Amino acid sequence: MADATRHRERRKPIVLDRSGGFQIGGIIKRDPRFPNNTLSCDHGYMEYFVPWNPRQTSLVMWHSSSMQVWQNRWGGGEGFKDMFLRRDYPVYLWDSPRVGRAAWSCDPTTYRPSYRDRGNFGAWNFGPSYGRWWPDVQFPVNDTEAWQQATSARYQEYDTFEHVQLSSRAAAVAADSGKVGHSIVYLTNSAAGLRAQLTATRSNTSNIKGIVAYESIGYVFPDNINMRQNNRSGFGPVVVPLDDFKKLAKLREVQFVWGDHRRVNDSYVLQSRRVAQLINLYGGNASVLMLAEDAGLKGSTHIPFADLDNDKVATLLDKFLHRTGLDRYVEDPGGRHHPWD
Repeated sequence: MADATRHRERRKPIVLDRSGGFQIGGIIKRDPRFPNNTLSCDHGYMEYFVPWNPRQTSLVMWHSSSMQVWQNRWGGGEGFKDMFLRRDYPVYLWDSPRVGRAAWSCDPTTYRPSYRDRGNFGAWNFGPSYGRWWPDVQFPVNDTEAWQQATSARYQEYDTFEHVQLSSRAAAVAADSGKVGHSIVYLTNSAAGLRAQLTATRSNTSNIKGIVAYESIGYVFPDNINMRQNNRSGFGPVVVPLDDFKKLAKLREVQFVWGDHRRVNDSYVLQSRRVAQLINLYGGNASVLMLAEDAGLKGSTHIPFADLDNDKVATLLDKFLHRTGLDRYVEDPGGRHHPWD
């Protein structure tokens, strides 16, 4: 308890100027029988927290399972949301259309229980099979409540090509609106990485400055490399016109981050390397970061920003933001850091 108290005393407090939320994007659908009856639907929902002395760059945290993964570390410790509010970054928590707090759909949807606990264990790379943890996994393996919290904090997902299109359109409206600021970095997890890439190709402003995609499942490719688009799956590939793909090359940086215990020939790792090469071919700045091999972080899961060592993962993001010049303060255009940094 004494250690916890000292840690609290060392931490910079979170001081907010404002917080709130808003719906954005979507359509107004008319009843074909009674045109005066309408339904406002398929919008996204954005919750925001703006520090008292904010930096210029907004961090948009985009989940693929539930918002909980950004709010807490496995076991309940501090998550990226509070970590980066303490660093004075405006934080925006994004629910895509039909997901979480943006669940008002324009079309009928059906929920069928699919007994996902075992599937979650494997998909989140906690171990080689259900109940068998990786020896070095960054998860409190003896904490049954932590596992229960992790596996039950899920929303209904829509891993379809239609939803990739739907969510990226709404996110592009949000990015271009200015309501999220004029310097945006997307932090994504899993299938949200594909959606953020597509959002950047659809944006008509220069507001999006970067993407850090943690274990992105799905990628955007240009239409000049003979890549076949998957029109059925929500995991790509998605093919866009070359001129749209080149918008990714205009970002300050795109970084694809991978955790531990991945095969070198994992198809999505290979795709991330290929997309990074293509972005760089057109004058961009993209890279692939393997947390174990490149940063010495062992046992990272599919959601490394919620791992027990998420403070070290956050330090890598600090370096990304500093390297790209995206860590400056609104009132400090020279980029000088405050004493607590």
